[in-house]
Amino acid sequence: MPAASLRTLLEGLIDYAGLFPPAALPMADVHHNFDRYRRSPHAWALGRLVVPAGRLEELSAHAAASPDGPVRISALIGDDVMRDLAIIRRENELGRLVIDTVEASAPSASAVDTIATAIGNALTVYLEIPVESDPRPLVANIRQVGARAKIRTGGVVATAVPSPSHCARFISRCAEHDVAFKATAGLHHPLRGDHALDGTPDGPRATMFGFLNLFIAAAFARSGVSEASIAHLLDERDVAAFQFTDGAIAWRGHSVSLHDVAAARASFAIAFGSCSFREPIDDLHRLGLL
Repeated sequence: MPAASLRTLLEGLIDYAGLFPPAALPMADVHHNFDRYRRSPHAWALGRLVVPAGRLEELSAHAAASPDGPVRISALIGDDVMRDLAIIRRENELGRLVIDTVEASAPSASAVDTIATAIGNALTVYLEIPVESDPRPLVANIRQVGARAKIRTGGVVATAVPSPSHCARFISRCAEHDVAFKATAGLHHPLRGDHALDGTPDGPRATMFGFLNLFIAAAFARSGVSEASIAHLLDERDVAAFQFTDGAIAWRGHSVSLHDVAAARASFAIAFGSCSFREPIDDLHRLGLL
């Protein structure tokens, strides 16, 4: 068993997004995998299944035969917000899926307001915002409308990966405004390092974030650690720099208690979307952390 602080950090952390690149699996395979992961020894680290709202009906047909009960969904809202919300309502009424969370792109303050108004407060809403410039105004706006933030931490091209300083600034702004967030893309591996963007051994490579770095950084940011230290933590590549005990997580002279890790995961740093569930788990095993 992992130390209590690591278990708490990882609990329900990985939202499975197998429909999306680089995996880009068919719906039948994604549903089969999710059901299998729900029955696996590491089911405690599994969060929701991420599916575009426009494909919920397709998923529902597979879910009808699931022996494991309704599938918890985070639905991606597209350009036609009202159409997608109608699909979500219909599928929730059928009962094969539990769609309690939605995600949408909100590149501007007006988009934040428009989407939040359309969705209302019946669903948990994550709004993906750009982080190249200071996101403080958008984070403040997200706080005002009662939504949550979302950061894109990678993609299938190197330019999709933000810098550690931009990512640290986003996390710090969310901590300042007490805005919960999730992350998506580029977080298959526990630690910062150079990895193939498309998941193949010979594919193009880039320096990518580690999900341990990101969520430990969030716990530290929430406890008042400086933005500069957060950026340094996000760039950490040495697993030996982290110590996980039943009472705390420590990193290079900083420490965050088990209680504060639990609080950060419960109400601040919520989850990350990954097109693979096995790869993050297998990497944790290779590092000797599980």
